[in-house]
Amino acid sequence: MRIDPRSHTPIYIQLADLLREKIESGEFAPGATLPSELQLSQEHEIGRESVRMAVALLRSEGLLRTSRGRGTWVREAPQREHVELTPGSSAVARMPSNRERREMDLDEGVPVIEIRGPEGDVRVLPGDQTELIRP
Repeated sequence: MRIDPRSHTPIYIQLADLLREKIESGEFAPGATLPSELQLSQEHEIGRESVRMAVALLRSEGLLRTSRGRGTWVREAPQREHVELTPGSSAVARMPSNRERREMDLDEGVPVIEIRGPEGDVRVLPGDQTELIRP
């Protein structure tokens, strides 16, 4: 698949689709480092801003992890904690505060799940690492 600058689909979406395909096929395995912005820009003959936007989109989908100065790599599939919702409890998905993101080491775009128990107790869990089960 090549980037088509004449397509009605934005260039960054085309690049995100191409990278997602490589991740899903295993060409970019979990833990693999992605080429740099400059390399992707040169390889696909597109601007670096389009590369940044494509990477940001894939980060928001939970496929990539970026660390300033270290690069971007494919995220490992997270181990999920099974959490059983007891009768009378509720769960709400929301975006984390900056403090919660730091404390849970969450990537940008990853939501949290706030679980309220029948007694008013509240647990906040990473959305990409939690599977809710109803009895």
